[in-house]
Amino acid sequence: MHENFYHNVKVYYEDTDAGGVVYYANYLKYLERARTEALSTIGLSNNQIKEMFGALIIVKSCNIEYKKSAHLEDELTIRSFIKSVTKTSFFMNQIITKGKDIIAESQIHLVFVSDKGKPVKVPQIIFDNFKPYFCDSIKL
Repeated sequence: MHENFYHNVKVYYEDTDAGGVVYYANYLKYLERARTEALSTIGLSNNQIKEMFGALIIVKSCNIEYKKSAHLEDELTIRSFIKSVTKTSFFMNQIITKGKDIIAESQIHLVFVSDKGKPVKVPQIIFDNFKPYFCDSIKL
């Protein structure tokens, strides 16, 4: 059984347009924060990955579908889990909700690259420690 990582955010005035609705690009910031915090739960940071493995995690692609609007002072939850993995990347699904309402759904393709931008193997410690967040269908 896989687990989900949950991260909560509050919508601030700076996140909204003049009508108090979250500006669409800010959802990407919320998703990034949730991925960074998920990394933190396994005892790593982006800086540590760079220092320890000479690698960066980059977003190769992002597909997001907006279902409903979020508004000023809403409390949102981002649910994240890993859908599939390869030797150099993984695909993460992230769902933003307000209560039981789905605000947005996304599929993010994350790739590990060297400082020269070439794909590199995902460090084993990432595979080992992120296993609880892997979808049940993943075979390593």
